Amino acid sequence: MIESTMSEPLFRTRKIISYPDLNAAGKLFGGTALAWIDEESAIFASCVLGNSHLVTVHMSEINFKSPGELGEIVEIGTKLVKVGKTSITVSCQIRHKATKQDIITVDKVVFVSIDDKGNPLEHGYQGE
Repeated sequence: MIESTMSEPLFRTRKIISYPDLNAAGKLFGGTALAWIDEESAIFASCVLGNSHLVTVHMSEINFKSPGELGEIVEIGTKLVKVGKTSITVSCQIRHKATKQDIITVDKVVFVSIDDKGNPLEHGYQGE
């Protein structure tokens, strides 16, 4: 297993909160935020491993820290946590671009590399 030495997340994606992203209270819908986290984490994990045959198998505790408002620009950041033989674990957060205040954080999003039949497969990542 390879433990990461990354200290800060990489913020590469920005989104603007629009009407379809809102819940009944007029705030960023948690399901939308989690979909963004799953997608961003999967892209990050795929880029690290050089492998797009990954499936999400676990998300740790999800912490909703502040609301996202209509029209706000948010940033999505990811960080490598660790790499196993078939798995990769990343952390992900969404924050307000202007204030850098967290909206939602997920400490561990775990992906497993799979073969064409959906079975776990060693990805062969050796580190950088």
